[in-house]
Amino acid sequence: MRIAHVAPLYESVPPKLYGGTERIVFYITEALVELGHDVTLFASGDSETSARLVPARDQAIRLDPRPKKSEVAAHLSMLTEVRDCAREFDVIHFHLSHFLHFPFFEELAGRTVTTPHGRLDYVDLAPAYKRFPRFPMISISHSQKRGLPDANWLATIHHGLPLDAYQ
Repeated sequence: MRIAHVAPLYESVPPKLYGGTERIVFYITEALVELGHDVTLFASGDSETSARLVPARDQAIRLDPRPKKSEVAAHLSMLTEVRDCAREFDVIHFHLSHFLHFPFFEELAGRTVTTPHGRLDYVDLAPAYKRFPRFPMISISHSQKRGLPDANWLATIHHGLPLDAYQ
């Protein structure tokens, strides 16, 4: 299967220090490569992966010492690149916050899956999601779904961490 993973640009994949979402994206990406899938990772250029890496910017935003960074511009640029090559993939797995990708991929919603890795009880999320109800979603816990009870939930998949990586 040809799979694209779209990671947030705040941290590298895997993160150098802090970065729970990016760490999970790393484990999922590496496991899919090990299973023989053709995986492409859209992430910062300082990421490390055995998948094909498409760098959206040269380094992750948070540890980039340059002033005047734009998180929104960086993510919009990456999403445009993903959209331009979307037909190359059987599924595009988004790990971005707050559904920034929905307007870009509305016509391809059925070939995407979105895993929000954080809270979903923000006041603006439910009305925004109601505008894009066709996007399939994966929750990381059963309680996470309470923030968006009407979402198109496919499954709950708890973050799977390698058992030997932590004591």
